[in-house]
Amino acid sequence: MSATGGPAVSGTGEQPVGIDELLERVRRGYQRIEPREAYAAARAGETLLVDIRYAALRERDGLIPGALVVERNELEWRLDPRGSHRLPEATGHDLHVVVVCNEGYASSLAAASLHQLGLYRATDLVGGFQAWRTAGLPVTAWAP
Repeated sequence: MSATGGPAVSGTGEQPVGIDELLERVRRGYQRIEPREAYAAARAGETLLVDIRYAALRERDGLIPGALVVERNELEWRLDPRGSHRLPEATGHDLHVVVVCNEGYASSLAAASLHQLGLYRATDLVGGFQAWRTAGLPVTAWAP
């Protein structure tokens, strides 16, 4: 039991939170980015777009040209600038990363995780890939 009488979360002493509250909390920790702003920043070479959608969604809906595809379960290992499995694009903790998922939910949690690794400029795309496509921004067909 926690100090407030409810069940504690894994010994932390805190009350469990639902996913909506968790999303609200993590999103308060950084400034999210809209599709057109992300597009302009990526075109200017100021931003690394990282697509974490699973393969079936990329095959169905296409890809953002120039986005780095990193499966969600590998994201932290590939973008940690100090990690032994990092990608060449993981150049430093000041890298401006925009995480893209399908609709902008999983990417929020992913961006928060990158913040915990010290990637303090990590953010996510409001509305995800679907918002990107709806905004009429470039999408290319997936090619096997």
